[in-house]
Amino acid sequence: MSAPEVLFVLAAALAAGGVNAIVGSGSLLTFPALLAVGYSPVTANVSNTVGLCFGNFSAVWGYRAELRGQERRAALLAAGAGAGAIAGGVLLLVLPSSVFDAIIPALILLACLLMATQPNPRFHAISPRARAAVLAPITFFAGVYAGYFGAAAGVILLASMRLLIPERLQRLNGAKNLMVGAANGVAALLFVIFAHVAFAAAGLIAVGSIAGAQLGSTYGRRIPDEVLRWVVVSVGTVVAIVLILD
Repeated sequence: MSAPEVLFVLAAALAAGGVNAIVGSGSLLTFPALLAVGYSPVTANVSNTVGLCFGNFSAVWGYRAELRGQERRAALLAAGAGAGAIAGGVLLLVLPSSVFDAIIPALILLACLLMATQPNPRFHAISPRARAAVLAPITFFAGVYAGYFGAAAGVILLASMRLLIPERLQRLNGAKNLMVGAANGVAALLFVIFAHVAFAAAGLIAVGSIAGAQLGSTYGRRIPDEVLRWVVVSVGTVVAIVLILD
């Protein structure tokens, strides 16, 4: 890559790291950036995942205060997302992209609708076992999507948790960062072993997204829950529209 291309990818990664820490869908910034500098779609996708997973864990560190007291729950949900990411990564390597093209925008829009509505208190009152039974398949499928491409996987996870878990949205966002980080980390390991990763590009994205996640965490944690809710709805809707039009 030329010097201007390096700066272009770094800038996209910096922005993506911040977006991922606060909402999710940073892939919509870095994936097109890698395509623009000449990488093939599959190489861009796997390299993007490898790079952004470092930013995801940077966001986990940035939201560590919000994770206190819910480490066990967040770790269990992250394990489910990581298991799903293995399946998603395999699907990326063996199936055409058209497989998910129709269903994913609809799921993101559904997640935005759930985020826009007030959760029913009856859902918050269900037993922890019933809550886990509902969240487990949602988390697994979100992990599949995160391993496959992942734009707005965090929106799906955050909306699902808000519906079922009586916690402040910022605390749920900390758990979301851990879940997305686990999914991307597992997928990244799979891609390093079995796919062609452009390590120079992945390294640039890692550096930019780590810094961006720290910036995003610093300022994103100060956003009031109600404002954050509508930011998530807005970003998720834009992502769904972009995927539909793509």
